[in-house]
Amino acid sequence: MHPIRPESLLPAAVLWDMDGTIVDSEPYWMRAETELVESFGSVWTHSDGMLLVGSGLWGSASILQGRGVDLDADAIVNWLTDRVQELLRDFGPPWRPGALPLLTELKSAGVPMALVTMSTERMARQVADLVGFAAFDTIVAGDMVTNSKPHPEAYLSAAGHLGVDPVRCIAVEDSLPGIAAAVASGAVVIGVPHLIPLPESAHYDLWPSLSGRSLAGFTAVFGERRGRPGRTPIQPDSESADNEDVSNA
Repeated sequence: MHPIRPESLLPAAVLWDMDGTIVDSEPYWMRAETELVESFGSVWTHSDGMLLVGSGLWGSASILQGRGVDLDADAIVNWLTDRVQELLRDFGPPWRPGALPLLTELKSAGVPMALVTMSTERMARQVADLVGFAAFDTIVAGDMVTNSKPHPEAYLSAAGHLGVDPVRCIAVEDSLPGIAAAVASGAVVIGVPHLIPLPESAHYDLWPSLSGRSLAGFTAVFGERRGRPGRTPIQPDSESADNEDVSNA
């Protein structure tokens, strides 16, 4: 049996979700949703907003239409994105604990990174610019894919842009739809719950927070999932991911 080389325990890339994982933008989205729904004389509650966490914008638009927003889906997506970008400009990005130090360490170590979000490309690029350095080698956004999370297209596309096998990547997510997408792509997945609790699962690792985490922690998770000789990576298909521990994602 050949020894495991240290470099084989490093992920080929780290694929980052954005909203709720890197930046705590969900309150901005909820504020924008509330303002939009109320402008049409209807009511939008915090519970309503929680239903949209991790979902694609065009799917969310159909829910908002059902609550009385008399605009087409593209107009809703553009209005919400404009408002959230305005809030980011006015109040700044509320970074999630530990996110910026981790991005900095991974960049310094030369680990390729992608931003994989269901927000629009223009908002993703705004947040990427606010990081303060070129953290991401590629961006895959909601208006760049045909299928939103929980479909794995965005993660598969990001790995493809980076020229790496998704099975050799780590994906970091905070929502059930995002985790389902990442698991279905074949990546090693780390769930970092934020607004919605995440269940324990054999399909991914759970970290309470990114605070205090480092490249060494990523390497440990990746080595556990992929580095042991004879260990078969967990790669559920989309159906099993939806029906088992990441149900209703």
